[in-house]
Amino acid sequence: MSKRWTNRPEGSTWGDWGDDDQRGRMNLVTPERRLAAAREVREGLCFCLSMPLDMPGGNAVNPKRLPPKFGPVFHPPGSEDFYYNFDWNALHEGNMDVTSDECVTLYSQYSTQWDSFAHVGSLFDADGTPEQVYYNGYRAGEHIKGPGDADGMGARALGVENMAQSGMQGRGVLVDFHRHFGNERVAVDYDMLMEVFKKDDITVEEGDFFLFHTGWDDMILDMAGDPDAKKLHSSGAVLNGFDDRMLQWITDSGVVALISDNMAVEAPDGYGETVGGCSRLPIHRHCLFRLGVHLGEIWYLSELADALRERGRSRFLLTAPPLRMPGAVGSPATPVATI
Repeated sequence: MSKRWTNRPEGSTWGDWGDDDQRGRMNLVTPERRLAAAREVREGLCFCLSMPLDMPGGNAVNPKRLPPKFGPVFHPPGSEDFYYNFDWNALHEGNMDVTSDECVTLYSQYSTQWDSFAHVGSLFDADGTPEQVYYNGYRAGEHIKGPGDADGMGARALGVENMAQSGMQGRGVLVDFHRHFGNERVAVDYDMLMEVFKKDDITVEEGDFFLFHTGWDDMILDMAGDPDAKKLHSSGAVLNGFDDRMLQWITDSGVVALISDNMAVEAPDGYGETVGGCSRLPIHRHCLFRLGVHLGEIWYLSELADALRERGRSRFLLTAPPLRMPGAVGSPATPVATI
């Protein structure tokens, strides 16, 4: 395949692992780093880091996305009955089997989720003409095809199947922002992040998955499927993507993913000038488009945060593959932390 770009975004990792790379900084998670992550397991205790996938409930929190929907249930060949609590005696006398099956419609980024690199791109001049471009120069229309494409929509490059194949497993480092800021809406800039690191004696190294707990997860669960969107969007810590030093820390740290229990890692409620020009989601653009760093959102981190705090720890083994769904730009996940 010919090289897709002449110019790459300033400070990006485009081409660092080859012209056709689709894994980004997951290339830093070597077998040696996974072995180091495994050595963080001391008690064999595991924690599910997924919310129930029908949470937060409704679409008030994000009007673009809807909760899972079951059905319609289909008919087995040769029967008019639905294939749910299906009595096979109807097709073969004496058969005592009863079986159920289903169809589920899922918005891939409704609840606990991963963002692939096909989720966010940018208008960028990669080879002489500003156009819609994604990580490592992959193009909208050519590689990321829309609903009107004759060949069908989907990511022909950069989809979540690349994440599934890479395993999304390594050392997680969790920071408990809720412990420091409570439910207050705080835009955490670089100085604030470094202060928390200092207070909690936290070190983040190249190849780590960086997670931060804000308390959003417990707030969603307490709302029991009827979320107060106004309250949620005015509560909890978010990273300040308009702080250039925060973006530079993400670059310098070598983290392979940013993960939170909130909706977007950063605050999705305003526009501003940032590295590369105007953006509503500067961390999304910086990570997914420029660096090849994945984002995880609406994870359930409360129990893990409590367990790590009780033990004076922040590190653990994270195993978090998405669905291996070719062409998807995002995916539900059921991550597991082991300590």
